[in-house]
Amino acid sequence: MRHLALSLAVLLALAAPFAASAQAGVPTPSEDFRPPADNHPLPPPRPWAQLSADEKDILSPLAKDWDTFPPQRQSRMLDKAQRWRGLPPERRTEIRERIAHWQQMTPEERAQARRNQQKFNDLTPEQRQKLHDAFERFRSLPPEQRHALVEQWRNQTPEQRHQALDHLGPNDALPPPPPPRDR
Repeated sequence: MRHLALSLAVLLALAAPFAASAQAGVPTPSEDFRPPADNHPLPPPRPWAQLSADEKDILSPLAKDWDTFPPQRQSRMLDKAQRWRGLPPERRTEIRERIAHWQQMTPEERAQARRNQQKFNDLTPEQRQKLHDAFERFRSLPPEQRHALVEQWRNQTPEQRHQALDHLGPNDALPPPPPPRDR
């Protein structure tokens, strides 16, 4: 029971940063405009038609809204596109998958992900490390064990979940030891 509670709590708590990082990768058109600092002049707008083919490819999710963005936001997005070029292909794939997942979430799911991200940010560095370690242990479990733990968690009452979280041990998400071999 304790294994399930820790594993699922960790999984849920750490899913928020992933969703939030996917959100940060492609901001929505409703993102607030932030005025430039006094000592930095406002960059000139760059219409979509004037972007390079590489920039258009990287920024394609923003194509329909690009020309409506304030110049400073366009500049930030172009900076992100520049960093994107330097990422290894597997990291790009991972980020694209997170963005796609974020885009498929309902507004309620996104709001919950943001709340979970804030809870994670409010943890101490030690708590974050402990949570990260538990999540890695959960992730190392075979898929069948992870699925069983998730199902067990779902079948608990809120009170059982709370009690399980209050009584976690350092190895609760570790897989059981292998059975002894007969010689």
